[in-house]
Amino acid sequence: MDWDKLRIFHAVADAGSLTAAGEVLHLSQSAVSRQIRALEESLNTTLFRRHARGLILTEPGELLFDATTTMSKRLDAAEARIRDAEEEVFGSLRVTTTTGFGSLWLAPRLAKLYEKYPDLNIDLMLEERVLDLPMREADLAIRMREPSQADLVRKRLMSVWMRLYASPEYLDENGRPASLKELASHRLICQRVDSAQVGAGQSFVRTLLSHHLRNTLYVNNYFGVLQAVINHLGIGVLPHYVTEDFPELVRVLPEEESAEIPVFLAYPEELRQSRRVAAFRDFVQDEIIAYRRQMRDQS
Repeated sequence: MDWDKLRIFHAVADAGSLTAAGEVLHLSQSAVSRQIRALEESLNTTLFRRHARGLILTEPGELLFDATTTMSKRLDAAEARIRDAEEEVFGSLRVTTTTGFGSLWLAPRLAKLYEKYPDLNIDLMLEERVLDLPMREADLAIRMREPSQADLVRKRLMSVWMRLYASPEYLDENGRPASLKELASHRLICQRVDSAQVGAGQSFVRTLLSHHLRNTLYVNNYFGVLQAVINHLGIGVLPHYVTEDFPELVRVLPEEESAEIPVFLAYPEELRQSRRVAAFRDFVQDEIIAYRRQMRDQS
């Protein structure tokens, strides 16, 4: 098949219209249309059907688009590896992690990375869904469990525990519970047990809710839980690393915590020699060393 025609087909399928694809490719609509017709004739099939909202892929078109999407990701990876042969660290790096870790721990520290590598562009994707690294949905991941795929480079970074925290103002007004039984008279701020979260945190919340709490405030991510806690709304279930940046928070019921949650950094084997990946990996490891040192000093 003609690579140039495949490139144009992919742009049309991705954009959903000849005009939009032409703008991306810097070609006229008629030139794009001619290339698509020529590709359909060479394959003896119809790849698109017209719709009021644009072009829709036929079944053969969907099969071809899956193939060109894989090709595009592989070409992006090859380009990244070629660029990484240069001495300087630059270009884009797509990093995925959970909303809580990304917003509460990682994002506040990125200024140090940019100071060292001002030409590095980070695309930070925060979501609970585990993105497929070998398929290049992201370049690098920080995950709250060990990755199961065999073709990944992985490194254990740290451990996290879910614990109970409240503001001094809330405790001054409402008292500090001395047991789980007394916790029942307070407002618990947490995620729902059926929401997307790590299993250890889910089990911890389930245990707390079994004590027939008087009141609950559910928030679907830890950043929201933190905002509610620092605004004195109740006692929140939070990852323990928030105490570094919010040292005024008071730990409640220190004997109660979740099971240990391992944190792993992972990236595809093909990016092992990537300077961008190495720069980000070393930055995260240095920040964790500094974090551990600060935690020891505070204890």
